[in-house]
Amino acid sequence: MNQPQPDTNPPVFRRLYRQLRSLDRQTQFLMDLGVLLGAFTLAYLLRYDFQVPEAALGTYLRLVPIVLVIQVGVSYACGIYTFIWRFVGLAELRTFALAAALAPLPLLGLRFGLPDTLHAWRPPISIILIDNLLAFGGMLLLRVVRRSLYERSTAREQARGRAPGERVLILGAGHTGVAIVREIKTRGDTGLEAVGILDDDVSKVGSVISGVRVLGPLSTLAHEVRSKNADQVICAIAHLPPSELREIVAICDALPVSLRIVPPLAQILDGSVSISRLRSVEIEDLLGREPVQLDSEGLQRFLSGRRVLITGAGGSIGAEIARQVLRFQPHALVLVERAEFPLFELLRELEALPGEDFRGVIRPIIADAGHEERMRSVFSTHRPEVVIHAAAHKHVGLMEHNACEAVHNNVGVTEVVSRLAGEFEVGTFVFVSTDKAVRPTSVMGATKRVAERVVSARDRDYSTRYVSVRFGNVLGSTGSVIPIFRDQIASGGPVTVTHPDMVRYFMTIPEASQLVLQAGSFGRGGEILLLDMGEPVPIIRLAEDMIRLSGLTPHEDVAIVFSGARPGEKLVEELSLESTDLSRTQHPKIFVTGHGDDPDLVSEGMQELLGLADLGLEADVRRCLRKMVPEAQLNPDRPKSSGVPDSGRAREHSRRPTSSSGSD
Repeated sequence: MNQPQPDTNPPVFRRLYRQLRSLDRQTQFLMDLGVLLGAFTLAYLLRYDFQVPEAALGTYLRLVPIVLVIQVGVSYACGIYTFIWRFVGLAELRTFALAAALAPLPLLGLRFGLPDTLHAWRPPISIILIDNLLAFGGMLLLRVVRRSLYERSTAREQARGRAPGERVLILGAGHTGVAIVREIKTRGDTGLEAVGILDDDVSKVGSVISGVRVLGPLSTLAHEVRSKNADQVICAIAHLPPSELREIVAICDALPVSLRIVPPLAQILDGSVSISRLRSVEIEDLLGREPVQLDSEGLQRFLSGRRVLITGAGGSIGAEIARQVLRFQPHALVLVERAEFPLFELLRELEALPGEDFRGVIRPIIADAGHEERMRSVFSTHRPEVVIHAAAHKHVGLMEHNACEAVHNNVGVTEVVSRLAGEFEVGTFVFVSTDKAVRPTSVMGATKRVAERVVSARDRDYSTRYVSVRFGNVLGSTGSVIPIFRDQIASGGPVTVTHPDMVRYFMTIPEASQLVLQAGSFGRGGEILLLDMGEPVPIIRLAEDMIRLSGLTPHEDVAIVFSGARPGEKLVEELSLESTDLSRTQHPKIFVTGHGDDPDLVSEGMQELLGLADLGLEADVRRCLRKMVPEAQLNPDRPKSSGVPDSGRAREHSRRPTSSSGSD
């Protein structure tokens, strides 16, 4: 069993640490005077080889008070006494260098400006230069020593009585890795002990950072974990490709040793790197591409000072859009949601955000977005300039059994909100769509495609700019595969994967939300914008990665079974009918497809569809959907199964297939 570390500091050093830590500003000032006086004295001694002539000694005595006044005055003017000595480092070095450059100027003025009759007041140039180098270098050194002693004593005091921390290997000797190593070394409350660093830069191998050696490249990870008896690995490499991170996860899982990572600095708003920022590897980190960075300046121009209305604000996408909008200082943020509790939770979260008080900006509205009179009142009261329509039914399996409700919510609500946006002269209307609207095989996908056509047709009716934005599956959103897999793993499995050939495009919730806003910022109107989402992800790989990230072994600790495709599901989703339909926008990762629809034809078909849905005629609703979306491949009849995977039909996956599989 680990024993607490004894305090090995001699009593004289402990007293020195406490005294240095308790020094006040007056004492610090007196110490600086001593340094300045000593520097000027030493400069004279060095100039005359420690044998100062009597005449030079007289000049020294005359100039001492003048030099001290000048140097102290310059120190105050440059801001040296505004620094907190515990945080003095390289950033403050420039200020000390500036003071050392300015302080000699008055003395050089005496040297060259006084006549020969006052030569006794003229200091030698060599003494001026030596003195300023020693004076300000000594003041800086004094603060560095105080900081070093303080950090050492603080670390020992915090570590006193504690068991030795976990032995940690750091991956990456860049800025982030160095910051983590230094924090581990200077803080005694982290519970960590850095035993080595790994980095693929051969020029760094063998070097020492804050007392920790760079042992070798990342390929030696398994060997170094064993040789150093490491308990934990911290990945501090910025922009590590997901494929390489996946290899590191596999190595750590096989050893086994825990793995944590530092989020990219772009995700840390204050720009700091801290032990508290460390987190476990998440499935988002293993995406097959780098997250897309969008145009923040364009979004600032689009949203700043505007009145923004979001429907479906309590959902995963709507809530994240609300968070993103607040970053750009809107004049008002109107949150429309018919479910009371999700809106309450979102409101509480947004009002608790650090920094600016958003309570005067947010307008929470309990309302059904399809209730025209209620929404007309909302539009009339708040006069939105930007509307983001995210309210929808999105679960494929459930909508196969509720086709009429899918039409009401996905088509009818879109018709109401988009028409009101035009009537109230909203500047921009953004409709949140899905890749399932392309060649749809489900009711949900077909209703979203009809809604796209409604929005496109509206662009010809009103001056409002109408834009649809289409993307793939969103990691971690409500009802998505990630929480389902997580629950299945927590219960011991099996993890159900729909089909061995199923793949999906994936993006994160922040990415999806930013894309929605970006579409509104530069969409011209009437088109559909979509994101270049890279290569589709095999869902079985997703399942295996999630099992590994839970500390378990796929196919051994947790079984993976194939449950069979459910009604309406496609093996491979598409973002556009044909790649030739795509054209570029000003953003390299966003493309535009689609053209305006004839408003009369769309309106006629939509009214028929909504009328059939009002009557509850599901078979006729499906027929009408196929007529409005000719490329749709819908089952004419309502599915007889419940849409829930049949455990009796599920078959266990006992080996890794050569083809990919997935679930949605």
